[in-house]
Amino acid sequence: MKTDDLVSMLAQGDIAVPSHTASKRIGFALAGGIMLSFGLMLLVLGIRPDLMSAIERPMFWVKLLFALSFGIMGLVAVSRLSRPGVPLKKLPWAFSIPISLIWLWSLVLLVQAPPAQRLSLVLGDTWVVCPALIALLAAPIFAAAIGAVRSLAPTQLPQAGAAVGLMAGGWGAVVYCLHCPEMSAPFIGTWYLLGIMIPAGLGAVLGKTLLRW
Repeated sequence: MKTDDLVSMLAQGDIAVPSHTASKRIGFALAGGIMLSFGLMLLVLGIRPDLMSAIERPMFWVKLLFALSFGIMGLVAVSRLSRPGVPLKKLPWAFSIPISLIWLWSLVLLVQAPPAQRLSLVLGDTWVVCPALIALLAAPIFAAAIGAVRSLAPTQLPQAGAAVGLMAGGWGAVVYCLHCPEMSAPFIGTWYLLGIMIPAGLGAVLGKTLLRW
């Protein structure tokens, strides 16, 4: 059977994966991965000791929403790409919204800040480890989601792998927010974004291999 014929049969025939089946499998995998990621964070890093006072500051919620936006949009992308013939439509453009907003805010802050303070706003105290730790916490989510998506007959493997990585990176960053003390928009727009993009890039590269069925 030719690849085009197989894709057409999967998309139109009786063996096509129902949308609710995909949602359930991905949802269970995501929930399990987040729990493992949270446990890993507790074991390796620990919750920041001033969390209760930190949640009273608006920047904590800005950071959380920035990470959460990638987790949610990544989930939508994974749900679509896990089934053959389902387009992403304008979803890729939606990912530019949180990036544009945080970069615009960062630019305003950096312009207003004294020159001597600008570098510290970008680097914070943890820029060396932040992206790697986000990627580490994304790993359990990535592994669980890869297994779920592979069982759902995706056809755009690099794109599906990138979507899995983006979703994992976003939710990994959400978990990391409970540990991370950084509150600067330039820091978030640089190092959080890099930490989220690491698993997305790995997913794009490895998707053709990991998602082959």
